[in-house]
Amino acid sequence: MNHLENLKLKPEQLRLVCQPEECPCTSTREITPLEGVIGQDRAMRAIDLGLNIQKFGFNIYVSGLPGTGRSTSVDRAVVELAARLPVPDDWCYVYNFAEPDRPNALRLPPGKGREFRRDLKNLLEELKLEVPRSFESKEYEEQRNEIMHYLQEARQKALNALQEKVAGEGFTLKQTPTGLVLLPSQDGKPLSDAEYEKLGPTEKDFFRQKQEKLRHDVSAMIRQVRDLEKEAKELVHKLDLDTGNYLLNHHFQELLQKYAELPEVAAHLDQVRQQLLDHIHDFMEKEEAEVVPGLKLPTQPPSFLPYQVNLLVDNSQAQGAPVVWESNPTYFNLVGRQEYRPHLGSFLTDFTLIKAGALHRANGGFLILQANDLFYNYFSWAALKRCLKNRAIRIEDLAEQFHLISTTVSRPEPIPLETKLVLIGNPYIYQMLFAWDEDFSRLFKVKADFDHRIERNPGGIKQYAAFVSRHCREKNLLPFDCSALGKIVEYGSRLVADQKRLSSQFASIVAILEEADYWARQTSAARVGGAEVRRAIEERVYRNNRIEERLREMVADGQILIDDRGAVVGQINGLAVLTLGDYAFGRPSRITVRTFVGKEGILDIERETKMSGPIHTKGVLILSGFLGERYAHTEPLTLSASVCFEQSYEEIDGDSASSTELYALLSSLAELPIRQDIAVTGSVNQKGEVQAIGGVNEKIEGFFEVCKLRGLTGEQGVIIPRANIQNLMLKEEVVEAAAAGRFHVWAVSQIDEGIEILTGVATGQRQPDGSYPPDTVNGRVARKFQKLNSYYTLSQRPRRSGRKPADRKRARIKK
Repeated sequence: MNHLENLKLKPEQLRLVCQPEECPCTSTREITPLEGVIGQDRAMRAIDLGLNIQKFGFNIYVSGLPGTGRSTSVDRAVVELAARLPVPDDWCYVYNFAEPDRPNALRLPPGKGREFRRDLKNLLEELKLEVPRSFESKEYEEQRNEIMHYLQEARQKALNALQEKVAGEGFTLKQTPTGLVLLPSQDGKPLSDAEYEKLGPTEKDFFRQKQEKLRHDVSAMIRQVRDLEKEAKELVHKLDLDTGNYLLNHHFQELLQKYAELPEVAAHLDQVRQQLLDHIHDFMEKEEAEVVPGLKLPTQPPSFLPYQVNLLVDNSQAQGAPVVWESNPTYFNLVGRQEYRPHLGSFLTDFTLIKAGALHRANGGFLILQANDLFYNYFSWAALKRCLKNRAIRIEDLAEQFHLISTTVSRPEPIPLETKLVLIGNPYIYQMLFAWDEDFSRLFKVKADFDHRIERNPGGIKQYAAFVSRHCREKNLLPFDCSALGKIVEYGSRLVADQKRLSSQFASIVAILEEADYWARQTSAARVGGAEVRRAIEERVYRNNRIEERLREMVADGQILIDDRGAVVGQINGLAVLTLGDYAFGRPSRITVRTFVGKEGILDIERETKMSGPIHTKGVLILSGFLGERYAHTEPLTLSASVCFEQSYEEIDGDSASSTELYALLSSLAELPIRQDIAVTGSVNQKGEVQAIGGVNEKIEGFFEVCKLRGLTGEQGVIIPRANIQNLMLKEEVVEAAAAGRFHVWAVSQIDEGIEILTGVATGQRQPDGSYPPDTVNGRVARKFQKLNSYYTLSQRPRRSGRKPADRKRARIKK
């Protein structure tokens, strides 16, 4: 069994120490701070491609784990590119005189939007002063009075002519509140009602006939006067138009020349000019209306709202293309909103209450969103896709679709969208969207995949040191010496559980840097050393391992049954990993196997009680394949066995215990005791090859802590898959114990190697005749299968008489 010593790992294999000669400097002050990110060439090439292709659908999904520098890398790349791009145009909403509920969108060069708004505002202010002044001027009054004088003379002339004619016919024309009235008269004086009643029928009939004829003349005169008034009104209106035109031409000529190269703006100015001309008297102060004598009610002031400009996007101060990070991508924060103001118990809106969203602000530039933030908000993803597909931003009232009664709302003209979208998320969201959203692959054609690890080589170590240097300078940390850098490098390998690689999840590295700086300052040190980094790591573990300590206490108290001494048939110590947030730890678990006569095969108690996942179930089923391949060449297996994780009260999944279960199964079949001072982890396939598993460091340390609690004997240890050797970055305490011979780690590649370590008995090779040597593990197992098969065969044979007991009883009576 001397060959088993070769399976025992040397202390230097348990942790790859960063030697002083590997450090590129003696202090972080001596190395140039890092520029950019480490080891993300693949992702950065993808980002560069996506940012520079200005075609439909070339938006970017940045995939990676948190802390890998996704946001920092994206921000740096986008800001650098945006600075070289032109400033995008301004956008304004203005009143639509043809369709007031559909405001028009105007596009202006950067900075012109603010000028346009200011120009129209100044125009209104000037008109409010100049219009009353012009209409109150001496020239205007003279021309208006001339028209009124002409009207008065013509009206009086017509009235005089009518009165002469009426008087010649024996009537008097009298003005009343209801109009002109013809009254019979004598000697030029109108008759009273009493005098008229004294007249005879012939006289009355005479007056009646005359009155009927004169009434047509009165009506003709009234029509003539009305025509005169209409003519005067038209003359006054023409005078007002001429006066208004003179004023407006003076102002609008300059504006139209200024915006002549912007046809849509010039067209809007023409409409504004016409509206101002049509409502020129709105600039005049109106008197209060007297509804009741002595009681005047205030008049509604004219609205100048249609002449205002809603500057939606103002790029007057921008340099380069905009870069917008939206941390709260709600529906309204993305596509904008229409605000409302209260009015007489209701709510009104207009184009000046339209507010821009992140898509408006990022138009012509870049919009960066976090996928988690986006999907926390209802309606946001659908709205974002709709804008990207239609290449336009349409502001809609989200509540409108839920109203039972249709209401009048403003529907602003959509604004063309020219934005590059960068969505940052984890790989799981990417897979979900790719699988379930048919639009996702068309809208996000570029995937930038950030790796969570980089190579541990001289170049990677130098970049690690440069990163530490940069963070120390940015956060004003103490410099880190060579020993501290070595511990940081080792911690980076521990995070990814790989001696050949380092973690690129720098959020975790940064936390250790800042905590190590804190502990160094507590001792007034001038620099951070390896001891401070080690303490920072240990303190982080201590803050998170309360549950781990409680479980170890339960082992010490005998509440959780774990043996670390002796040997037992069909019983073995397996290893599992528990994860609590950002802290994971290993703990041993007793696994027992019982074998007996039957044809049921291997019964997994966890599966039967629905406490195991599909991967664990697969691992158990593989055991049947292994047993069949090795022991059932000439006859079928006859076996019933139960496998159980003792004192397990949570769901179990994964196949890392399949080799452990197989060892216990072979022990029960061969009736060979298994060492309880050795714990086992590893997956197995049907050929008996031991395969790599995850969490190897936590599992070894978990069993080490239990053994240390009861006292290290020098015989205890853990069997792991040989494929996991490069994943070993054990705590220094475990490495020191291994160097002192108080704890051991074996690495195996075959089940045969592991069972020999656990039982101390040779596995045994198959002989030419298909049998195994009798005193080997395989020989004992094969012999046990033969016994189980014979016992089962005997149990299934019918009784010799072939008759039932009742039949024999009737035969004896017959005799």
